[in-house]
Amino acid sequence: MNTDTNNSSATPRVVVLHHAIHPERDNQFRAVAVSSKYLKASQKMICVQCTQCQMSLEKPLKCAKCKSVWYCSKECQRTHWPTHKPRCHEVERSSGTLKFIQMFVLNPILIGFIEFGVSIDCGLIDNARIGFDVPFGVRVDIAIEPSNIQDFIRLYFNDKSVGEKLQGMVQVNAMTPWELTPQRLNLWREARARQDARGFAKDPVGLVDFIDVNCTKDSGNAATIDLHIPLDVVALAKAREPEHVLGVSAVTGAEIRKPMNAMTCLETINMHIRADKDNQLHLRADMTDQDKEVIRAAGRNEDTYLARIVNEKMRREHIYGNIVQLMR
Repeated sequence: MNTDTNNSSATPRVVVLHHAIHPERDNQFRAVAVSSKYLKASQKMICVQCTQCQMSLEKPLKCAKCKSVWYCSKECQRTHWPTHKPRCHEVERSSGTLKFIQMFVLNPILIGFIEFGVSIDCGLIDNARIGFDVPFGVRVDIAIEPSNIQDFIRLYFNDKSVGEKLQGMVQVNAMTPWELTPQRLNLWREARARQDARGFAKDPVGLVDFIDVNCTKDSGNAATIDLHIPLDVVALAKAREPEHVLGVSAVTGAEIRKPMNAMTCLETINMHIRADKDNQLHLRADMTDQDKEVIRAAGRNEDTYLARIVNEKMRREHIYGNIVQLMR
């Protein structure tokens, strides 16, 4: 593999990278993973609202361009267009990101680690008012990445031998606390009222915006959901051990330990999804050209938000360790 993508006259440097999978990985995944049957049966629990009037929708109409906002009628879509237009970005995936977000949110393991990480990053473990009379929100950037790490390496270094059709999987590239806009403050108040009515008045509530890979830092296609965090999760985050065992190295047999923080929660999520070779979690799909280009841009070290968060993810997650060494 030639890793010099910036100098066409340079002598190609051939690098051989070895990737090993622990023999117990599949058994460990099956022991804890949520069943496909449970996820499919739980889909009816997700309520999609009209972006304009907030009416609950059984058969939503979605924006044909970005496929990430939903309406009850053409009238609501026309009314909302001046607001939506600056943020509407065309995507290649026909279903948009709604299906992935639904399956992610319905999965108690995945959303549980988001809740744990948010409890740390948004200060819930230090300030008991947050989520009650102090609102909070968090941005979660998701992307589709090759399920085969070797394909990721080929894309990253712009290797021309990479296949045209690549199986991809959802990955969380970043999670960032962010200030709520006046519109989202109203959404938070509604979310707080909904959770109070459901009997969760003693638990903190925030908003999480799941944002797809084809967006910029400041605008793009997002799905906003209520984030109800049980007090037990906040207590566990507060009493957490300083280190978390991610797994065992298939090469050395040594435990992989990381500081127990929000970024380790994301790495745990990403490892769990990566272990799902049979798509039990319904978080796999063919990669689009847009998906691939984000990884190539990161390999070119472009100074864009999307390329930066891919490189930041690579620097913090152990599976990319050998690639990061090549970048130095």
